[in-house]
Amino acid sequence: MRISLIPYSVLPTVNACLNALCALLLATGFVLIRQKRIAAHRAVMISAFCVSVVFLASYLTYHAHAGVHRYPGTGARRAFYLALLGTHTVLAAVTLPLAVTTLALALRGLYPRHRRLAHWTLPIWFYVSVSGVVVYWMLYR
Repeated sequence: MRISLIPYSVLPTVNACLNALCALLLATGFVLIRQKRIAAHRAVMISAFCVSVVFLASYLTYHAHAGVHRYPGTGARRAFYLALLGTHTVLAAVTLPLAVTTLALALRGLYPRHRRLAHWTLPIWFYVSVSGVVVYWMLYR
């Protein structure tokens, strides 16, 4: 017997909300570092990382129970969806080690290396977060 606190069917919506929150935190972190508000930047970026960890756990839980959800559209919309999903998936796989390494460099005080890697990590991570919301919208709405 399985006991679930929430129905698995709500997890795609939860995941989209977590992705949107992560994108918002990443954008905020970018603005904060440009303003040289380092402590606030650090707190917001650690929050973005934590939100992403919760997202990953929720995403894996959902797909372990629900399997694959196929896109029902056809034609140009399907082509767009598949192109978006393809780039999203590849870059999502890249984001995890990039985010972990970028965070580790900052926490170890290796700021020049952190900055160089963050230059790549931020836009990729942001794209993955935003495209995750678009994929959700196209698939479930």
